[in-house]
Amino acid sequence: MSTHVHHQEKHCFYFVTFTCYQWLPLLEKSEIYDFLPAWICEIKKRGVLICGYVFMPNHIHLLVFVQENSKGLNHIIGEAKRFLAYEIVSRLKSKNELKLLYKLVQGVQEKERGKGKKHQVFRLSFDAKEVKGKDEIDRILDYMHHNPVSGKWHLVDDFTDFEYSSARYYELGEPRDITISHYLDTPRFSEFPTDNSEGE
Repeated sequence: MSTHVHHQEKHCFYFVTFTCYQWLPLLEKSEIYDFLPAWICEIKKRGVLICGYVFMPNHIHLLVFVQENSKGLNHIIGEAKRFLAYEIVSRLKSKNELKLLYKLVQGVQEKERGKGKKHQVFRLSFDAKEVKGKDEIDRILDYMHHNPVSGKWHLVDDFTDFEYSSARYYELGEPRDITISHYLDTPRFSEFPTDNSEGE
């Protein structure tokens, strides 16, 4: 699903993914990781709880809970992407990453350029899938947390050692620099069946 799909549901979980333009390793190149705790706090202030995450070199996975008092998933993720994009560009400029910046300038569509946009940091769309039930949440978290050691990625030997992930929080009970909300502590979870069904 893309940002052109309006995700209207609230009081529910979503598995959200957004990627850097042309899968460029912009998160890694900008060394943005120390900025992410503040970024997560801003999302929470807007009514979306982060229940799980993994920040890869070129894409981000999030398990989120959209609260009733928020403006909705599309609005919040759109704001979050812009907020993060500004910081990435700023850091790339300070590092004099001219070739990367040139690619991002060239990636801006004419329609967007007319609105004053200067850099295409992320793909225009993002993926979002509503997640229902404990079993499905656990599968999503398992998929996310293993991302650093799956497929072409060999960022660490043990997935729980990847620093920019909520894996150690869920697997080992260790707090991280980024404060997240355990999915069991969200209001919605108490409404799910207790027999590990999918909530259907």
